Amino acid sequence: MSESVRARIEALAEEIRGHDYRYHVLDAPIIGDTQYDALLHELKQLEARHPQWVTPDSPTQRVGAKPDQGFTEVVHAIAMLSLDNVFDGAEFLQFVERTTERLGATPELTAEPKLDGLALSIRYEQGVLVQAATRGDGASGENVTQNVRTIRCIPLRLRGAHIPDVLEVRGEVFMRRHAFEAMNQQLAAQGEKCFVNPRNAAAGSLRQLDPEVVASRPLSFYAYGWGEVSAPLGETHAAVMASLQSFGVPVNPGLVIGSPDRIETAYQELMERRDQLAYEIDGMVVKVNSLAAQETLGYVARAPRFATAWKFPAQEAATQVIAIDLQVGRTGAITPVARLKPVFVGGVTVSNATLHNFDEIERLDVRPGDAVMIRRAGDVIPQVIRVLTEASATRTAPVSIPTACPVCASPVERASGEAVIRCTGGFVCGAQRLEHLKHFVSRKAMDIDGVGERLLEVLCAQGLVQTPADLYRLTTADLVNLERMAEKSASNVIEAIAASKQTTLARFLYALGIRDVGEATARTLATAFGQLETLMDADEAALMAVEDVGPVVASHIQHFFRAPENRHVIDELLELGVSWPDTAHHASRSDVDLSGQTWVLTGTLETMTRDEAAERLRGLGAKVASSVSAKTTCLVAGSNAGSKLAKAEALGVDIKTETELLELFGL
Repeated sequence: MSESVRARIEALAEEIRGHDYRYHVLDAPIIGDTQYDALLHELKQLEARHPQWVTPDSPTQRVGAKPDQGFTEVVHAIAMLSLDNVFDGAEFLQFVERTTERLGATPELTAEPKLDGLALSIRYEQGVLVQAATRGDGASGENVTQNVRTIRCIPLRLRGAHIPDVLEVRGEVFMRRHAFEAMNQQLAAQGEKCFVNPRNAAAGSLRQLDPEVVASRPLSFYAYGWGEVSAPLGETHAAVMASLQSFGVPVNPGLVIGSPDRIETAYQELMERRDQLAYEIDGMVVKVNSLAAQETLGYVARAPRFATAWKFPAQEAATQVIAIDLQVGRTGAITPVARLKPVFVGGVTVSNATLHNFDEIERLDVRPGDAVMIRRAGDVIPQVIRVLTEASATRTAPVSIPTACPVCASPVERASGEAVIRCTGGFVCGAQRLEHLKHFVSRKAMDIDGVGERLLEVLCAQGLVQTPADLYRLTTADLVNLERMAEKSASNVIEAIAASKQTTLARFLYALGIRDVGEATARTLATAFGQLETLMDADEAALMAVEDVGPVVASHIQHFFRAPENRHVIDELLELGVSWPDTAHHASRSDVDLSGQTWVLTGTLETMTRDEAAERLRGLGAKVASSVSAKTTCLVAGSNAGSKLAKAEALGVDIKTETELLELFGL
């Protein structure tokens, strides 16, 4: 038994060394962060139970890979240690309990975003930058001074008073998302290899041997700590970071100070807004704020006891492509989707990932059976980011572009300049029909409550609904015979369908599902033309005169309304009673101009819906917002108005009743 444990320790150590080399030296990892952390976590647990088999070269006794031979070596005056990790609230509380036990009291903590880049130490003497080095193996790193001098956000000379004679600033070199995307576009245009993600881009850029190349890369830097310093900068971590900022050193503005409960809340808040940040992070760094307490807590072999990295659920992971399926969307777009061997990433189990289009398949050269790296960011659909050719077995044949729709066998087409191929079947295509109907009944379109995807699938399969107009021909008798549909449920559905007949022109236009005509464009078109007939007969010049409508959108609108089958469905909908208020008169009133004003509607209106009132306000030039702020011009308060009314009163916003609104409309 003991020999098998020892063999497992040696095998884990060797595997982790290999991943360290690919990550830190080659910048080409083949596993995700969570998988790497799991390997290291297992090794640490085994070594803790069997300390007699811990060797000096174990991955648990070092920080990273040896310096690259292309740079001279720099020995750090104070070692650049790594951090231990916690992965959930329970492990974080264990960290708090350990520090509390050693200190005799619960410490005040700090927390800040954990940047996903490359660790760097910058040495200043007499306030002048004299040396910069990567972390390397923690004891020594690579001399990248000339490269760091090209990063404009890093000061060559510190500013302010009371600057120590010697100061080593430690932080992270990273690349902002928008800068990374722009750089990759430029590299692709030049026919050069693109980077996989901002982290690899930052690491690869800083380790370029030519400083001119580094200067062309959009690198950024945030300080998170310090090394050797000749004079104290404060008594707490937060105070020292404030001193560094006063010297002109970039510091992450997201520092939080507080109790363990406050830190837990900050973690949840940070995770929720993670994808809105300008840069990528993979967790939060938590530290004991007091430097005296930090000294008391001390260090273990490779990490401080006073700090930990609270990691987010992984957003990248390695898995295998089982198959590549084709999905047909509402507009006929045929999208390839990778069916994956299930893998846990970003807090969920992922079994599908988008491949966008066939150009992307060709760029990635992804095939069924390939080992791949996938990424999940927030609620964004997971995507394949690269093929792990080193980990893939014998490869299958490349995926070919289909010539016919996989659902209805209609021919496919690819417009000039577009990457997407489309089915030409229209309502003949079962997939397009279902997706179009799902869009038509959705909340922001006709808002037909009770008619969801499952019911639509049954209605289409039974032949009861082929077009949106068929929905308004349904009767209770049609529905009661369907599975799981009682008479009361059937009656509710029919009532919801009937209620949806009273709508707005903007909602109706959005519900039609015209390509590239979203909710905002539909409102703009409704305001500009006022009447459906005028819009349907508009030429390209009239359409392009509307704000946000360019030649492509104008072409899609014209193509839709010129198609006989679409005009026929529209005529049927109108004959079946779908209607909306005529806002053309009010939109053209010359005595009322609300241009530049922001209005908010709240509560229940008796004479019209809020959507109808909003459309009339837009017809008079106003912007209609969903929330009250200092920029709000006026709030219209119907019955049962709640928090928006209270906020408007507190801000001194003008408040009007429904009666006053009707007077404004001339009704």
